[in-house]
Amino acid sequence: MQLLSTTNAGEQRNLVERIRQGDESAETELVRGFSQRIFVMSVVRTRDREVARELMQDTLMAVIGALRKGQLQEPDKLAAFVHGTARNLINNHLRREGQKPPLEPVSEDLAHAATVEQLEAAERARLVHQALDGLAEEDRKILWMTLAEGQKPGEIAAALGLTPEVVRTRKLRASRKVSDLIRKKMSRT
Repeated sequence: MQLLSTTNAGEQRNLVERIRQGDESAETELVRGFSQRIFVMSVVRTRDREVARELMQDTLMAVIGALRKGQLQEPDKLAAFVHGTARNLINNHLRREGQKPPLEPVSEDLAHAATVEQLEAAERARLVHQALDGLAEEDRKILWMTLAEGQKPGEIAAALGLTPEVVRTRKLRASRKVSDLIRKKMSRT
């Protein structure tokens, strides 16, 4: 069987019509006539022979499916249709690959260390919450206003109706209590 000529419009029209009518030998002829061209185009664009093979197969399947459904409006432009389908599939592949972050291998030590660090951080956070829950409400407010909001003892004293000296003393006691509780719990694990 001779290869399909992409320049002969009559041959292309005939092939399209045979495929639309369900002629499997016409589909085989199309595959033989365009496989190598699509493969070369795919290899040049992707620089990956395996990906090129997949893209070639995807292109041929898409073209045959479209021809079976009679979706090619100008059958004498079959070669341009095949080329355009291949180009679109290759571009879609390259776009998808371009959006993926580059993969870098992670060593076992690094993966293990990240997991251990995350677990320890979560445990510390749980212990801090537990220790804070054990404080009197006003002591929790004093620590919050000091550490989270960055307020000075004078500002906190005015807001809570205390003296700045009382605020400093309660802050010191509360932070020691939290620190001691966390230290005790962490030493047990």
